[in-house]
Amino acid sequence: MSVTAPRGFRAAGVAAGLKSTGAEDVALVVNDGPRFDSASVFTANRCKANPVLWSQEVVKDGTVRAVFLNSGGANCYTGPEGFQTTHAVAEQVAGSLGIGPIDVVVCSTGLIGLTNDRDQVLAGATAAYDALSADGGDDAARAIMTTDSVSKQVVVEGAGWTIGGMAKGAGMLAPQLATMLVVLTTDAVVPADELDAALRAATRVSFDRLDS
Repeated sequence: MSVTAPRGFRAAGVAAGLKSTGAEDVALVVNDGPRFDSASVFTANRCKANPVLWSQEVVKDGTVRAVFLNSGGANCYTGPEGFQTTHAVAEQVAGSLGIGPIDVVVCSTGLIGLTNDRDQVLAGATAAYDALSADGGDDAARAIMTTDSVSKQVVVEGAGWTIGGMAKGAGMLAPQLATMLVVLTTDAVVPADELDAALRAATRVSFDRLDS
């Protein structure tokens, strides 16, 4: 279940044709509320992919309601066309969910310099929305894999709260997260500023220590 283990989350993973293997390559994680507090950290690489540039703006207000992810193409070094694809998928996801695109984080991973087919990405977003389920965490975790040999998932349970997570990346940590993707979900009641402090404290003693 991973990211769908906490209450109030749905997810999906589908094949949109972005991977030549035909494997799942589009994932969608949705927070149905009632709270939408969020925190994020991003790569320190000076060359940031279009989805990173978009998502850094999305998270500034500490609110995220959906995360769209695709593998099969990083949408990096793709110029204005690539940014327009990122914007278009955020708008489509938002329209399906009845929310604003400024609350939709977009993440892409895969080959750098490859222009993702916009129609395929948008079709994948529609298919992922249609497949959303409280049991969709496993499919979502598989859809973000690139060179990973297995999907990476975790669930931690406490007294009245749950944290779920999925990640991709094998030796892709430098500089500071590089091409890693990680999505964490929780039903714990924690304000965005406290989530941010906790996340940064955790990454300092985990991912950042592996940076080489």
